[in-house]
Amino acid sequence: MLSLTDLEEAINYWRLQRPATGEECALSPEVNALAGPYAMMIFEGRHDVAIDALDAQARQLVQAWRATRG
Repeated sequence: MLSLTDLEEAINYWRLQRPATGEECALSPEVNALAGPYAMMIFEGRHDVAIDALDAQARQLVQAWRATRG
C-alpha cells in the first residue's frame, strides 16, 4: 500500500530531482506521472492505494523513491 503522505513525499522527491522547467513551469514527466494518481486519491477521498493499482511508470517511480530512503 502507498499512503497519500508517501505519494506526496515521492512527488516532492521527484520535484527536487527534476524541477519544473520553462516559462510555463511545466512539470517533469516523473512528477506528471505521479500527479494523476495523487489527484485521483484526493478526488476519491482515499488515504492509500495499492501499489499494483498504479501504472507501470508511477509504480517504478515510487519504488525508485523508496530505494533512496534507506
